[in-house]
Amino acid sequence: MKLGFVGSFGTVHEVVDLAVDVEQHGWDGFFTWDGVDLEGMEAWDPWAVLAAAAVRTERVTLGALVFALPRRRPWVFAKQAVTVDHLSGGRLVLPVGLGVPMDRAVAGVTGEAATLRERAERFDDALTVLDRSFTGERFDVDGTHLHVDGMQLRPVPVARPDGRTRIPLWVVGSFPSDRSMGRAVRYDGVVPQHRGERAEQELEPQDVADVVAWVREHRAADAGPFDVVLHGALPADRGAARDRLAALAEAGATWFIDALWDPSTATPQTLRERVRQGPPRP
Repeated sequence: MKLGFVGSFGTVHEVVDLAVDVEQHGWDGFFTWDGVDLEGMEAWDPWAVLAAAAVRTERVTLGALVFALPRRRPWVFAKQAVTVDHLSGGRLVLPVGLGVPMDRAVAGVTGEAATLRERAERFDDALTVLDRSFTGERFDVDGTHLHVDGMQLRPVPVARPDGRTRIPLWVVGSFPSDRSMGRAVRYDGVVPQHRGERAEQELEPQDVADVVAWVREHRAADAGPFDVVLHGALPADRGAARDRLAALAEAGATWFIDALWDPSTATPQTLRERVRQGPPRP
């Protein structure tokens, strides 16, 4: 299992410096987050943070938890992604989801998709655009809300060692929703969450095992690598953290991203100290 860390709060310089610490202290990935006006929390533009992190690191995977794709223009998003992908030498991944409706970038302006159904429809349209744009070929898309006629985006992403020619897409999937999980298995990974009222609860090892079994049943065996990506706050006790990670890895998780979301406690100093302990590998 690979271990990542979310650099969430602090000045933009502190967040980018944290990416350097993440690499230097043995973590596998650095992630920022994507919000505009979410409960008053300070948030930097994720592409600017990732571009700066890309040129100051050499090894770690980079991404954001998670990109709110329905409120973005997917062809602009694709161009931003490919640019950071080349800056990083092919180390970018794209965790993508519906976004949260309470962000004022959705709830506080007109013209955005406020209902779950419309956000899901726009999400599907955007994923189709991304998938085709990464080929470098001219393409059309006749989606529910988007119609693209003869677009071509160049350059293409950096080729991956495993042969993939697109930036890996990790799609948020609500389990056990067949529609939501079915969307995720068409791409390169799933960021699973419980469905409905339990969406904020962390997945336990048996939940992960159920997700992995569903993926194996519904994804073609020759479809290529597929990640199961979890995130949340690991226990402060290193032994307990190792035990939890070992159980999740045994259940089939391929990534765990340590994420502290409370700005009152996730101070730059707290995050730096946690990173510099190194990842609590099982």
